Amino acid sequence: MSPPTKGSSTATATAQPVHAQDLERSKLLHGKTWEEKQHQDSFLSKLKSKNREFLPEVVNQYMVNWQNNTSPDQESDKDVVRKGTDITNLYFELSTDFYEYAWGTSWHFCRFHHGEPVPQAMARYEHYLAARAGITANQRVLDIGCGVGGPAREIAHFTGAHITGININDYQISRARRYAVVHGLQNKQEFVKGDFMKMPLENNTFDACYAIEATPHASSLKGVYAEAYRVLKPGGVFACYEWVLTDKYEPANPEHQRIAKGIKLGCSLVNLVTVQETLDALTSAGFEIEEYEDRAVNDDPIPWYYPLSGELRYARTPYDYFTIFRSSTYGRIMTNTFCAALEKVGILAAGSTQVAKFLDVGATSLAESGKLGIYTPMFFFVARKPLA
Repeated sequence: MSPPTKGSSTATATAQPVHAQDLERSKLLHGKTWEEKQHQDSFLSKLKSKNREFLPEVVNQYMVNWQNNTSPDQESDKDVVRKGTDITNLYFELSTDFYEYAWGTSWHFCRFHHGEPVPQAMARYEHYLAARAGITANQRVLDIGCGVGGPAREIAHFTGAHITGININDYQISRARRYAVVHGLQNKQEFVKGDFMKMPLENNTFDACYAIEATPHASSLKGVYAEAYRVLKPGGVFACYEWVLTDKYEPANPEHQRIAKGIKLGCSLVNLVTVQETLDALTSAGFEIEEYEDRAVNDDPIPWYYPLSGELRYARTPYDYFTIFRSSTYGRIMTNTFCAALEKVGILAAGSTQVAKFLDVGATSLAESGKLGIYTPMFFFVARKPLA
């Protein structure tokens, strides 16, 4: 099978007014960062370029959704679920620069082997998914919720497949497209603006699709899994790392409730789902489940949450100290203090510190959930669309 030619597109027309409004908002918010050629601007430069009048408004638009809607009880979150796509879009307008500063271009957790540097561990985790999904050269593959395209680039290099990324956030799409050029992958990748609950993609298009810790942002797992089923060719494979509540989570436990609320606010998750709900969503969409496991359940000496925990004793190489510090407890405290000081003297726009703080809430809550074993971002499955 030949890959799509340059300039071809698997996307159908998406001339929706809301997309034009999203793009206008994104360009207004990020200022000159939109004109950055090779993403060489520093983290501080990106924060300084934000629109000083508009940033506080966008922060408020995001936060107001959670003021009365951070209960782990899903019945009380109906309004948040209804507006889930818009809330997620706002979240990534605010958080993308922080994510790139702390995590680079691949935003997920992974297992760590002895002596393995963090970037190598992250890449291996992506390779594992590609290998289990059987992705091969010249296949057409969909990355659902592609972020700025880090895993898509790694998997494209690893397999030789042509990868289409779909993303609701214009700022991330613009960065993913430019990264593809920098890495020489512009003929092997395309990035499509779209809601993965209503993908602007044709039926039976892709040989495989995958999602790496992206579908927790969906307002309905059944909805996004059904869309994955629709765009796959018969016999196509869907592989995913999903965030799920474990059997150790106790809905009536106040400590567990507090942690769940923190994850929802700080990571913009409108739903927290269980393993069984995930499997039910797959079968409801029509998939045949081939394998699943929680890859966080293992005897590794280094836990998945170590980059967030501040436990630098787990670092395995000198470079890891620099890599992990930015996302660690100490690094986040430094970032919060740094933003607050610069905001106070007028160098950064008002609202920058508030973004850093709610991201810190999410990171702290995730680390706590990992230590208690009540939540995992590493529930892995491979499912297939039947041939018939």
